[in-house]
Amino acid sequence: MNLDSAGLLYGRPNAYLVIAAFLFACGIYGLLRRRTLIGMLIAGELIFAAASLNFMTLNRFFAPDPTVGQTFVLFIMGLAAAEIAIALSIVIAIYRNYRSIRSREVSELKG
Repeated sequence: MNLDSAGLLYGRPNAYLVIAAFLFACGIYGLLRRRTLIGMLIAGELIFAAASLNFMTLNRFFAPDPTVGQTFVLFIMGLAAAEIAIALSIVIAIYRNYRSIRSREVSELKG
C-alpha cells in the first residue's frame, strides 16, 4: 500500500471513488429530505462536487491525457456558479413575494 507522508492513500483510485459516492449519496439525500430551497441548493452542489471528484479521479488514474478531466471539471465549476447565481436570484424573488423559502409552501402557491 502506497502511503504519502501524511498517511493518505496515494496511487489507488478506490478511496477517491468511495468519497465521491458518499458525496453523491449525501447530495441525493439532501435533495429528498431538505425542506428549504437553500438546503436543496447546497445538496445540488454536493452532487456537482461528487461529479468533479469522479472526473478528476478517473482522469488521474485511467486517462492518458491529463487535461481532459481538468477541462471537464472547469466546465462543471462554471455550470455550478451559473446555477447558484440563478437559483439564489429565484429564491430571493420568492422570499420577497411570499416571505418563505420552504419548498412545501412554495409548491402550494396559486397562480
